[in-house]
Amino acid sequence: MVASQSYDTVLPADSIEFCPHEGSRDIFVCGTYKLEQKQDIDVVVNPNEPVSESEVSQYRWGKCLVFKVTDTKAKLCTLVQEMTLPAVLDQKWCHRSRTSTAVLGVADSEGNISVQEWQPQNHSFRRLQNIPCVSGDVLCLSLDWSNRRYPNDHLGSLIASLSDGSLCLLNPSSSNGLVVSSVWRAHDYEPWIAAWNYWESSVVYSGGDDLSLKAWDIRQPLHRLVFANRSFDAGVTSIQSHPYIEHLLAVGSYDNTIRLFDTRNPLLPLTTIDVGGGAWRVKWHPSPERKNDLLVACMHDGFKVVSIDHKEHTMPYDIGKSFGQHESLAYGVDWSFHEDVHEKETLIASCSFYDHKLCLWSG
Repeated sequence: MVASQSYDTVLPADSIEFCPHEGSRDIFVCGTYKLEQKQDIDVVVNPNEPVSESEVSQYRWGKCLVFKVTDTKAKLCTLVQEMTLPAVLDQKWCHRSRTSTAVLGVADSEGNISVQEWQPQNHSFRRLQNIPCVSGDVLCLSLDWSNRRYPNDHLGSLIASLSDGSLCLLNPSSSNGLVVSSVWRAHDYEPWIAAWNYWESSVVYSGGDDLSLKAWDIRQPLHRLVFANRSFDAGVTSIQSHPYIEHLLAVGSYDNTIRLFDTRNPLLPLTTIDVGGGAWRVKWHPSPERKNDLLVACMHDGFKVVSIDHKEHTMPYDIGKSFGQHESLAYGVDWSFHEDVHEKETLIASCSFYDHKLCLWSG
């Protein structure tokens, strides 16, 4: 499969997110990450490696690159804005009603969540907030909004995972935007991912290098642990609740597999899918007509679309498409929410790290 366009992101790229907001679905963002010595000696370091004491004299920076798709069929895009930030580790758009503005959350290497409002008339972002979750020597590794299934005019709550093993809950307030509600110790090592149960916004999931998948009830004091699944052979890297099938959870790991769980029985997977590389990101298709399709960033083995038959008890699956034109770690990937999302193939953007490459393709 040939990409219609590839783009040099200059800095190592690790995150891709298409805008779901009606009227701005031609917009997507790409996050970049670079570690540099204070003596201005360039060093490229993988963002999913622990921080050592020897890195104290180094600093991380990156950009949020904003692209506009100019031709969906031909898979062409153009860069419309660059925002220089601390290194970007994750980004998520808030799903909101059509009468409100599009808002993006950005997790960075200084422990902050940056909240950005997209202004379509200017083709640019306006920063609404910069919220420190913790001190600047802790990285914000991932984030997720609570209101994927129930968009409205307001911001949802945010859950973020931090490199010191903590989770941070941010809730919207009537006057101050998002505010940090609580921070609690969740994992012994880096929790690479935190995600909401989109069907039950009192439950969040997290996974990390302590080889565990955990669920937390945020209504309870100290955020009670609902369950801990410690059966993984390697670190947990990605989690996404299915937006159209209740109780279905996709969980990726460094062990080259995706496990699908019924959240009512979260200790035993429904099926285990070998994707050939560490599953750094998993994204269910945004259309209910294609609810069987899961997009995966497979780190050392490119990007893949996995089709899963949810109606069968054994959940048979097929690797429907593979995209291998990246020459480095496959990290960022997302489906477009564009109006042609209901067609047989959907526009996809993907990015990779050391070769700092962004591609548009379809699957």
